Amino acid sequence: MRAIDWLEHLVSHPTISSAGNLDLVHGLVDALSAAGAVVETFPDETGNKAALLARFGPDMPGGLMLSAHLDVVPVEGQDWTVPPFELTWRGERLHGRGTTDMKGFVACVMDLIETPEIVQDLAKPLWIALSYDEEVGCVGVRPMLAAIAERGIHPDLVLVGEPTSMNIGLGHKGKTAYRARSRGIARHSAEAPLAVNALHALGDLMAGLRRMQEDLARDGVREDGYSVPYSSVHVGVLSGGTAVNVVPSEATMLFETRFPASEDAAALDARIRTMAQELDDALPDGCRLTVKELLSYPGLTTDAAAPAVQRMTGCLPETARPCWLSFGTEGGLFAERLDVPVVVCGPGDMAQGHQPDEFIETEQLAECRRFLERVAAAFCKESLAATPG
Repeated sequence: MRAIDWLEHLVSHPTISSAGNLDLVHGLVDALSAAGAVVETFPDETGNKAALLARFGPDMPGGLMLSAHLDVVPVEGQDWTVPPFELTWRGERLHGRGTTDMKGFVACVMDLIETPEIVQDLAKPLWIALSYDEEVGCVGVRPMLAAIAERGIHPDLVLVGEPTSMNIGLGHKGKTAYRARSRGIARHSAEAPLAVNALHALGDLMAGLRRMQEDLARDGVREDGYSVPYSSVHVGVLSGGTAVNVVPSEATMLFETRFPASEDAAALDARIRTMAQELDDALPDGCRLTVKELLSYPGLTTDAAAPAVQRMTGCLPETARPCWLSFGTEGGLFAERLDVPVVVCGPGDMAQGHQPDEFIETEQLAECRRFLERVAAAFCKESLAATPG
């Protein structure tokens, strides 16, 4: 399969979010253009990264959009037994950073577009949308998505190729990440009651967030299918202080909410900010507690009965099942901006993503490649594309 050759090429580019991706993007642009696509890039402010949008077939509404991200998570601190940025075969497993998340899907897409009988004589457009910095909050897709929306590009379906083991991802939760900071008054710990402990202020905020979690678990919006079917509040980092005998004057806490698409995310945010403001108001003069949003993206929920989803499902084996994903994707942003059905479906298991010795199985690549050929024909070829989607 050419897909494996493409995967080897993709893995060899260490496109972690702290690095650039232009070498990889330029090569993809050349390959897409050589296959007959109209290609546009969307550089970031630094000029070191870019997203790309390619179109095969006519410039008109409808058709299919294949979406993926090119960035991968770092490998530092992980115990790899193979070179992370080289493709390594072990039996039927292909190891390397990004093989599952999500260069395996991109490799299958590039194999697809180099098949002339697939991309020629299309009745409706086949779009390829590749982004950067998905792993740090779905950052790189946003300028490209704004341009897609402004130009009225309206596919019948957006297919996000995140790893689902080729099952049918109909939903994922949204996320908002925060940083809270507190400033107190330092003093020797022997006189701690005369100081203002910055860690204690954040501890009070953490206690409020835990009560909020209890409320959401008991009375909050629920969506079936998730391992946790309600919204969650999680504190991941609490730091501050220099020594046990010094009352800390500075402290920081990182936390997040994750919520089903039907949850009122603005109401969750307002509740957190009200809680933080009340704690700040109670602090003495010269002390502060502030909360800042670091990133946010919406959840996704897609109707399995939508005609376009049914058409896509018909291109998969009968063993494929609906699923709801515990991790976030760019799918919620596509659904929000374009108001079109969005499904997450791709090769590999996210249990392998972000892990040392990340791998994808060759059969998953083969199944994805077969699926892409069928779904591209179903949405973009003359005989089938005339069916309303």
